[in-house]
Amino acid sequence: MSLALATLLYEWRRYTAAIVALAFSGLLILAQVGMFTGIVIGISASIDRSRANIMILPAKMESLLSSGSGSLPARLQPQIYMHPEVVEVASWDNDGGRWVNRPQDGKKAVTTFVNVNMVDTRPGSATLPVDYSEATRVALLEPYAVAIDESQLKRLGVKLGDSASLNGKTVHVRAILQGYPDLNNASVTMSRDTLRLMGMATKNGKTGPLMVQIKDPSRAEIVRDQLNASAGGAYRAWTREELGEKNRNAIMEEQIIGVFITFSVFLAFLIGVGITSQTLRGAILSSIKEFASLRALGVGMGSLRIIVMELSWWVGVVGLAATALFTFGVYLLATNNGVPMGFPMPWIVGVSILLLIISGASGL
Repeated sequence: MSLALATLLYEWRRYTAAIVALAFSGLLILAQVGMFTGIVIGISASIDRSRANIMILPAKMESLLSSGSGSLPARLQPQIYMHPEVVEVASWDNDGGRWVNRPQDGKKAVTTFVNVNMVDTRPGSATLPVDYSEATRVALLEPYAVAIDESQLKRLGVKLGDSASLNGKTVHVRAILQGYPDLNNASVTMSRDTLRLMGMATKNGKTGPLMVQIKDPSRAEIVRDQLNASAGGAYRAWTREELGEKNRNAIMEEQIIGVFITFSVFLAFLIGVGITSQTLRGAILSSIKEFASLRALGVGMGSLRIIVMELSWWVGVVGLAATALFTFGVYLLATNNGVPMGFPMPWIVGVSILLLIISGASGL
C-alpha cells in the first residue's frame, strides 16, 4: 500500500470536505443532465417501447424535439409497404387539448392543456408499447377511454374510473400507466379510434411520423438504408435506437439548456478546485511534521510532491465513488416520484474526467 493511500485511509476525516466537494460538483452537473434527458425519455417513451423498428420522419426533421411540423403525406404509407421486409406501417398521430376534470365534493378543480398520444389497440401492432398489459389494451378499446400515467393523476385531478372533459367531449379514465411521465404538459393516451371520434386525427392528406415494423429486427439498419435510398428527399428513415440517441442529444443542443450546463460545469470546477485545494492544503500543513521527518530521512522534494499528487488523485477517486452514490440516491428519489432521469454514458465519462482534473489541479 502506498503512503498516500495509507494517509487517506487513516486520516480520512481530514479529507472528507474535499471528497464531499467533489461529489457535489459532479452531482450538480449529472442531476441537470439527468433531468433534461428525462424530459426526452418521457416524450419518446411510447416510441422507445413500441414494436416498431424504424421511424419515418420528414427529411429535414432531425429529432422529435425539432421545431416545425412532423407531418408526412399519407401517400407515403403504401410506398413504405412496397418494401418486401416491411410488416406494418402505422402513423404516430398526436394532438393536444383543454382538459377539465370533474371534481367530487371538496376536490380541486383542474383546467389545463394536455398532450394526447395515440396507440393502435390491435394485438401486436407497431404502435402498441410492449409493456402495455392486456387489461390496458382491452380498456382502451372502449370509445372515449383514456389511459394516464400514475404520476399525472394528481396533476390532472382524476383517478381510475373518473370522467373528465377534453376539448368539450367526455372521456373516461380506464387504465393507469407506469413509466410514461411528461414533465412539460401532462399527457393522456387513447386509441386511434377514440382519437378520430375526438376529431384529433391528422387530416388533409397528412399523417404523423410513421412507425415501421419489419420481419427481422436485426436487419433494421439495412432496411433503413434501403428506404432512404428510395426516398427521393421525401422523408428520412431512422432506426428506433438511432432516433432515441438523436433525441437525447438534441435537447442538450438547445441554447438555453446549453447555457445551464456550461454554467454548471464552470461553477462545479470553481467549487471543486476551491474547496478541494484548501482542504488538501490544510491536511498537508497539519501533517508538516511527518513530511519534515521524511525529508530528514533523505526523501527528496520530488518524491514528496509525488506523494501529494497521488493523495489528491486518491481523493478524486473516492470523490467519484461518492458522486455515483449521491447520483443514484437522486435517481431513486426522482423515479419514486414519477420523474424520469437518464444519464448518457458520454456525460458520465466526461464528469468523471472533470472530477479527476479538479483533484489534480487541487494537488498542484
